[in-house]
Parts: sequence; structure tokens; C-alpha cells
Amino acid sequence: MEKTKAILKNWPLHLSLLVVILIVEAINTITIKTPIGNLLILPMLIAMVISLILYLLKPIKFIKNEQSQLAGKFVVVGISVFLAKVAVTSGTQLPQVIAAGPALILQEFGNLGTIILALPLALILGFQREAVGLTHSIAREPNVGLIASKYGLDSPEGRGVMITYITGTLIGTIFMGLMASFLGGIGVLHPYSLAMASGVGSGSMMAAASASLTEAFPEMAEQIIAYAGTSNVMSNADGVLMTVLIGLPMCNFLYRKLSPVLGRKSKKKRR
Repeated sequence: MEKTKAILKNWPLHLSLLVVILIVEAINTITIKTPIGNLLILPMLIAMVISLILYLLKPIKFIKNEQSQLAGKFVVVGISVFLAKVAVTSGTQLPQVIAAGPALILQEFGNLGTIILALPLALILGFQREAVGLTHSIAREPNVGLIASKYGLDSPEGRGVMITYITGTLIGTIFMGLMASFLGGIGVLHPYSLAMASGVGSGSMMAAASASLTEAFPEMAEQIIAYAGTSNVMSNADGVLMTVLIGLPMCNFLYRKLSPVLGRKSKKKRR
């Protein structure tokens, strides 16, 4: 009964979400052609922008602060459903992953290199424990679920991972599409390598990057899609395991070592 009352009390939130979903489904994906590749404006991005506008409409204030905080609790629920889907998808693609060879497995180690670059920069910019959530991974749904279960989304680490998650959602697809177009155009790396690099663990980013590559190399379209899709499955399948065993411990270790040197508090003490 209490849960029913809470749902009825927050009817503006549920109504707003329904309206946003209907609008986004009607718009669908928007493709913008540019001289260096296609920009894909995906439904998820459109939904986030519309929801943000609704929240920031101060004169109307249709969605209140406590309602937005309530909506934040459903993030973990949604991620749990997504993780179940990823598990099923990974299992069905296992023969294809094995046939792809060791390159797709070893490419996951490349994601660890971003920690070495990103963590010091986050500390220099003034982040504290948020830097661990910000930089331990690409911060897609499985990684958000990991940080939520280990630290909680209300923790500094949780705030950090959500910053990266939202930033990646807002500009990740655009960045990946443009980067794939640029790297494919200069011809330094083989299209198959770029296709494998497209599978970072995000379906939207992989779609944007592989779409740019298939347009640049139409004769290799099927192979590019196969490599990108398999790489994305691998990143989802072993990405969390890699983060749990190596990425997150490595990030915490570097934080303990670098924070006294690069952190904003340590700089104030030296002054």
C-alpha cells in the first residue's frame, strides 16, 4: 500500500517519462552527414537532453528535486536488466568470440592504458576519490553497476563513474564516429584494427564508429561489422572481469601514490 501511494504521489515523474519515451520513439535516430563522416544522434541522447530541459524549467518545475532523486535510484534496476541481456548475448556469441582469435581478447588490455593517462589528469583538475570512478574504465552500464555495488552511487566513486557515463552518453557517439572517420581517412591503421577498437563496450559508440568505417570502406562492410560486434561482445563479456581483477585495483593503487603529489589538497599544503 505504501509503495502504491508513493507511485501515485510521484505521478508527474512517471507521466513525464512516458511523454519523453513517446517523443523519442517518434523521432528515432537522427543521422547528420558531415564532410568527415556521419554523426548519429541516438534516441538515448535525445531522451537525456529532453529530460534535462524538463528538469531545468524552473518556472514550471514539473519535476521536483525529490522526484529526480527518486528516478536516480532506478538506474541500478535498469542496469541489472541490461547486465542480464549482456550475459545472454555474450553466451550466444561465444563460438564467434573463440574463432576470432587472441587479438580480441588481448585488446581489452588497451583499456587499462587510459587509467595511466586519465587518473593523473583528474587529480590535477582537483578531483579526489571521484577520480577513481571517473577513470577506472570507460564507465558503461556494467562498470556503473560494479561501482554501485561496491561503493554506492551516492559515494564519490559513484559520482565519478556517473560523470563519465553521462559524458560518454552525450558526446561519446559523436566522438567515436568522428574519430573513426578521421583515422580511417588518414590510413595509418588497418580498417580491421579500427573495427576492433570500435567495440569498447558501448553499443551506441560501436554503432557510430562502425557506421563511419563501413561508409569509408564499403567493400569491407561485412567484415568491419563482424569485428566491431565481436569486439563489443568481448568488451562486455570480459570488461567487468578485467576491471575487477586489474583495472580498479590498479586505479586505487595509483590514486594512493599520486594523490599526495598531484592532488589539490597536497598543493595547498606545500603553499
